Amino acid sequence: MFWDADGILFVDYLEEGKTISGEYYYNFLNRLDEKIRKKSLGLQNKKIIFHQNNAPAHKSVLAMGKLRDLHYELLEHPPYSPDLAPSDFCLFLRIKLFPAGQRFSSNLCRGVFCRS
Repeated sequence: MFWDADGILFVDYLEEGKTISGEYYYNFLNRLDEKIRKKSLGLQNKKIIFHQNNAPAHKSVLAMGKLRDLHYELLEHPPYSPDLAPSDFCLFLRIKLFPAGQRFSSNLCRGVFCRS
């Protein structure tokens, strides 16, 4: 899940049985950038500050090269920090509001929200 100051930008669901690799994350960054640019045409000439944790896929040569190519400024994540980044705390309320009032057919919906 990716968000900006206004809320959730993009939610990505990993297919069952797949893992997040450097290649997967590289392709994901292309899709994320497209969503960011569509949301605000004014961002075309503005610096984007990007924060991610130190997962191996995030630190892969492919992913780091893609972030450089996109001209994102990477906000470093301390190597031995807790699982939650400080930026995550303000997101919890928005995450709870996102599906609020919706009914789901199962707790095990795969890939999309499954409405009943």
